[in-house]
Amino acid sequence: MKRIHALLSLPLAGAAAALGLALPAQAETSLPHGIDTSTFDRGVDWSDAGLAFGIAKATEGRTLDDGSFASTWKALEQNGKVRGAYHFGHPGNDPVQEADHFVRVVQAQGLKDGDLLVLDLEAADGRSTDQVNAWARTWLKRVTDQTGVRPFFYSSWSFAQRYGEGLGDYPLWVAHYGKDAGKVTAPRPWTSWTIHQYASTDHDHNVSRLAPDQLRVLGYHPA
Repeated sequence: MKRIHALLSLPLAGAAAALGLALPAQAETSLPHGIDTSTFDRGVDWSDAGLAFGIAKATEGRTLDDGSFASTWKALEQNGKVRGAYHFGHPGNDPVQEADHFVRVVQAQGLKDGDLLVLDLEAADGRSTDQVNAWARTWLKRVTDQTGVRPFFYSSWSFAQRYGEGLGDYPLWVAHYGKDAGKVTAPRPWTSWTIHQYASTDHDHNVSRLAPDQLRVLGYHPA
C-alpha cells in the first residue's frame, strides 16, 4: 500500500520512473483514454486502439445487478484493456451489505490481476455530511478487506470535496465537465487525481494520469 500511495502522489513522469516504465511520447498531453459504461450504453467497440481502459457498472444498492456487466467484463479482457468494475452506492442502505453484493458479483465474473474496483458515490440520500463520509469509509474498507484492493473513489469534484474527508489515500476518479481532459486539479483532501471524467456525450469519456500498466498496479493482485 505504501508503494501505491507514493505512486499516486508523484507527477506522471515521476510515477513512471518509480515503476521503471517508459512513458509514451507526449504523455502529458496525450493521456490514456477510456470510457465507463452501464446497461444504457450500446455500440461500444472495445477493440478500438484509442481506448486504453474501460470501467463497467457491476451493481447498485443491495440487490441490483447491471445487465451488461458480464458481457462487458469479458469483452474488456478479450481486447486487452485495463478493466474496472464500479458500484453505485446508496448511503441510505447498509454499506457492508452493498459492499458484499458488489464483491460477490465481480468475483462471480472473475477478478483477475490488475482489475480495478470503484465506489461511485453521487447522492447523499438525505444523510448528513458525516454520515455519508462514514458510509463511504465503511464500504471502501470492507471491499479492501475482502479483495486486497484499495478501491477508487468516484464522484463529482464538488461532491468529493464535501464528503471525502479522510479518503485521500484512495485513488480518485473525479468527474468535472467544466475542464478540458486532464486539466483538472484534485479536490481536498486528495493531492492528485488518477482518472478525470471530462465529458458525457455518446458515452462518459475519461483520461488517466497514469499509463495502463500503472493503472494495473492499483488493481487486484492474487495472493
